[in-house]
Amino acid sequence: MVKRQRKKDGFQGQKAVIIPRSVLNNKCSAHPLIRKLYITDIGYYPKARYHYRERLHGTDQHILIYCHEGEGSMIIDKQEYKISPGDFYLIPALTRHTYAANADNPWTIFWIHFKGECADDWVKQIHQYLNSYGGFIPDGEKTIRLFNEIYTPLERGYSMEHLMYSNMYLWHYLSTFIYQEKNKSRMNNTETDTIDSAIDYMQKNVDQNLTLEKIAQHVQFSPSHFSLLFRKKTGFSPIEYYNHLKMQQACQYLLFTKQRIKEIALEVGMFDQHYFSRIFKKTMGVSPQEYRNKRSSEVGTR
Repeated sequence: MVKRQRKKDGFQGQKAVIIPRSVLNNKCSAHPLIRKLYITDIGYYPKARYHYRERLHGTDQHILIYCHEGEGSMIIDKQEYKISPGDFYLIPALTRHTYAANADNPWTIFWIHFKGECADDWVKQIHQYLNSYGGFIPDGEKTIRLFNEIYTPLERGYSMEHLMYSNMYLWHYLSTFIYQEKNKSRMNNTETDTIDSAIDYMQKNVDQNLTLEKIAQHVQFSPSHFSLLFRKKTGFSPIEYYNHLKMQQACQYLLFTKQRIKEIALEVGMFDQHYFSRIFKKTMGVSPQEYRNKRSSEVGTR
């Protein structure tokens, strides 16, 4: 029986990206390639003591959970499973489920929520091949490397380049849970280009209030030329992109801490709480408080 544990205030070292609905609707579900299979949420919970989730009616995404360390338990449509290191389980959309970390030896998990035109077919294919919704991965380090290939670009924002890379890589990631033969690793040692350098600078200074002029100066371009170059590559203006990174960080504070909205605004370099709330709602579709309330009203954590 999956035991319900009282959730603490997040898990040390956790990370997650919740892709804004506007990006999912306008960029993912509308793109002829990405709409076939795309990520809606992705994250990592290390030693997640008291992690518990119950969805009586499931969710509209499929969920893949890989346990790297520790133990847990899961119920999928009334069938109970014990989770150990190396185990993974795929929870179909709209399926009642419950899962929880072991109280004495809590799991470390990597998880992805995904959907798309081909998502149901992927779930059927995995179930047909394994004759189950779960299995065992012998090479955990490889699985984690592949996960990070998907996660890292999304952490850096929602340009079409990042969305394409991560979502196309998802096909490969899912295939490794069926076909577990070794793949040759690919190292990318190319120098960081101008836009990547700017994004690095934004990311490292997400708690500041950088101006377009300051960012352009960092990469030694005029503001006008830099803006044109940045929009051409990412599809966003530099400041819009910078705000996306700020809102992504704000989501983490709202999900994993009890800080007040005003405090979170300061954490992402916005001294005007009302301005912060307007930018957050424009990006995520709901106010910061509504976002927090919606998450906290659900049982447990993602």
